[in-house]
Amino acid sequence: MAEWVPLQQIASVPLHARTVARCGAAELRHAEFRAHIACWRDAFQARRGHKVALYFDDTAAFAAALFGAWHAGKQVLLCADTLPQTLHWLDATVDGVAGDFPVECGPITPAPGNDAAPATAHWPALDALTTRVQVLTSGSTGAPVAIDKTLAQLAREVEALEACFGAQLGDAAVHGTVSHQHIYGLLFRVLWPLAAGRAIAPRVHFHEDLAASVQGPAILVSSPALLKRIPAGIDWAQAQRGLRAVFSSGGALPPEAAQAARACLGLAPIEIFGSSETGGIAWRQSAQTPPSAWQPLPGVAWRVVDAQLEVASPHLPTRDWWRTSDRVQADAAGGFVLLGRADRIVKVEEQRVSLTALEQQLQALPAVVEARVLLLDGARAQLAAVLCLTPEGVHALQATGRRTFIQHLNAALASSQGAVTRPRRWRFVDAMPADAQGKATDAALRALFRPARPQPIWVRREPALAQLEFELDPQLLVFDGHFPQLPILPGVAQLDWAVRHAREAFALPPGFLRLEALKFQQVARPGLRLCLQLEWLAETATLRFAYHSALGPHASGRVVFAEAAP
Repeated sequence: MAEWVPLQQIASVPLHARTVARCGAAELRHAEFRAHIACWRDAFQARRGHKVALYFDDTAAFAAALFGAWHAGKQVLLCADTLPQTLHWLDATVDGVAGDFPVECGPITPAPGNDAAPATAHWPALDALTTRVQVLTSGSTGAPVAIDKTLAQLAREVEALEACFGAQLGDAAVHGTVSHQHIYGLLFRVLWPLAAGRAIAPRVHFHEDLAASVQGPAILVSSPALLKRIPAGIDWAQAQRGLRAVFSSGGALPPEAAQAARACLGLAPIEIFGSSETGGIAWRQSAQTPPSAWQPLPGVAWRVVDAQLEVASPHLPTRDWWRTSDRVQADAAGGFVLLGRADRIVKVEEQRVSLTALEQQLQALPAVVEARVLLLDGARAQLAAVLCLTPEGVHALQATGRRTFIQHLNAALASSQGAVTRPRRWRFVDAMPADAQGKATDAALRALFRPARPQPIWVRREPALAQLEFELDPQLLVFDGHFPQLPILPGVAQLDWAVRHAREAFALPPGFLRLEALKFQQVARPGLRLCLQLEWLAETATLRFAYHSALGPHASGRVVFAEAAP
């Protein structure tokens, strides 16, 4: 096992033989890493201002830029994406950006060809109290919230993680499916490996890539989003031989998902409970029903006050007690059980509704795997539910139709919820929309109720034939302005949907050649249930599509493709 190096001294101590990052056979040694840090330090020092934002796809490049900015005396802000609204917010918040930002943002770049000599220069240790990073989180409303962290807080947290888990990890390489732009990924995939001397492997996004990338002793830093959806048919034998630990954070892992992960990966995931504000609080490793209680991380004290969890932790800015929004119950073994969020009480027509309780009632139904409930604001507030269904639930939805299926759901809730406190709007998804940390954010859930396209139900899916059905929700964006007094589904949208869904069903060539026999027989209006039939004629590279409903045919045509755009 490599020598432990405090985070303040990562660039100060010359560890020439230590491997910082590994990609296949290529290795980034510590001397070269220090040289990259020096180049970034010089680039940041040449830029006026105090605060810079970082966004990198490559974890090793991110780590060098992070320490370069710190050694240049900059305060660092980590953003989760480079979407236009994020860039607009950053423009008024930081003095510069670096990494994989659009060219028009003018990202800071290190001077080329200057990464050898500076590595031997004197490196003073970082000041743990003045060196800071801000991590953006969406909070409960979706608005950006910057959580300030000192290097001292981060250093204490990685020391706690090493004290708790280090002995079983040894010199394993750190693989991950989560982004380093969030606090969980920053700690587990960047700072902890750098201090412990564990090599950082590139981030992977797919199960197949993960199974192939684990070669030798390894750690997996992942999330419920990936661990709940491990597909069949992947050979995990090599990964099972190498994995020493699997970490998961961003939400509780259902027992059946933990059991499936243990069956595939060879060991039960270690779940980490905490938040951007508090840092890590507790952990558990369980693949049983019900799951075992959460145990505090080293140095974390906790208590229950008014049924809510309070913590005092070296990961917080002060040693004062911090009240979380989590309802908990202590168990006899010194841990605690999570009972849901305390702040998820809403009012619908003056009636109080616990969103957590409603979600639990839905998830208790045989047809439902996972449920999220939210309150949609408007002229009249409405409860909305997003459900992931079991295979039996999907079959029932297809067999009975959306309207009847929702009636069954409402009937199942009727014993505990009045008409006002039951969801009025529903969405059925294969998986909850999640961010890079595997969290189903409020903003992503709300977007499902103002979508550009309807959620399809695949009725038939064969190599050359497919059929799907969907409801034309009046809230679809495609109806905006077309026309205000009598909305109809635009023909261009019908053509777009046909091609999009055909690309999901068939291996279509990339190029578009021409349209043939395009006909629009009658308009499609909100509330209609449309059926789309697709037929792929590979020998002529032609897609046939036809829309129909209970009213009869609506549109049909052929799309001819080519291997490349003409």
